[in-house]
Amino acid sequence: MSDQIILTGISDTGYHGVFPEERVNGQLFIVDVTMSLDLLAAGNSDHLINTVDYSKVAQLVHDAIIGEPFSLIEKLGEHIALTILDRYSLVRNVCVTVHKPDAPVGVPIADIAIKIERSR
Repeated sequence: MSDQIILTGISDTGYHGVFPEERVNGQLFIVDVTMSLDLLAAGNSDHLINTVDYSKVAQLVHDAIIGEPFSLIEKLGEHIALTILDRYSLVRNVCVTVHKPDAPVGVPIADIAIKIERSR
């Protein structure tokens, strides 16, 4: 399917990580989401009911960033992907990228990211 809704750069401070200081101090997390779905009905009708309300998806992602802390960003990405598939039946495939640019890896690095893709 070639139709997509893409959300880029949803960000806030989260408390995800394996180190105690990550759970206390928090750090920036940035999430990108690409949802594959058929947008023909929405394009023809111009009605929100025929698509996915991306403002609600953005809020879902934001809530996950600031919500329950996970040790791994892989778990955060999996949680976001499965929640989107669970809540939005029109979405056939979802790709979630979680960026952790300030990850404490001991060397200068621009970004650490994981990408998770899940389908129905």
